[in-house]
Amino acid sequence: MHRVIRLWAAFVLVASVARGQPTEAPRLAFETAAGTFTIAMFPREAPRSVAHVVALVKRGFYDGQRVHRALPGFVVQFGDPRSRDLTQRSRWGRGPAAGSGEAIGVPEISPRLKHGIGAVGLSHMGEPAKADSQLYITLDRRSDLDGRYAVIGQVVDGLDVLGRLQVGDVIGRAFVIEP
Repeated sequence: MHRVIRLWAAFVLVASVARGQPTEAPRLAFETAAGTFTIAMFPREAPRSVAHVVALVKRGFYDGQRVHRALPGFVVQFGDPRSRDLTQRSRWGRGPAAGSGEAIGVPEISPRLKHGIGAVGLSHMGEPAKADSQLYITLDRRSDLDGRYAVIGQVVDGLDVLGRLQVGDVIGRAFVIEP
């Protein structure tokens, strides 16, 4: 199964290069107790979203945050700074304080990018232009999300790690992998 997932991730990456994605697109790594996963970003389809998330990673925004949503066969989600505080657990992932406070400002939903296994998207509360820092990663094909949320990247390594993550697991460190 893991081999199939890696082949799928490699296919998506090759397809993105064939669509004109630059091969030097940023890659982000997220270290967790369950292992490390790596995301190749899609700056051509979502330039502002990718630049925003990369800037957040570079300033350590995701370091020490916790997974606030983990639904087998659906998604793993993180990006709420309040998740560092266990006393705020009932509020994780909810409301206007559940982000960096710097919304993207434009919807960057590409009809060419679909929510397959390992797709990385930006969560929002009904208004795509208000997406901010919450990242979700699909664990299965989710066509119901297509056209509603921006796909900004693809997991290219460590997809098996995502299946082991649970609510409350810590993102120890996130960093940009330099080409």
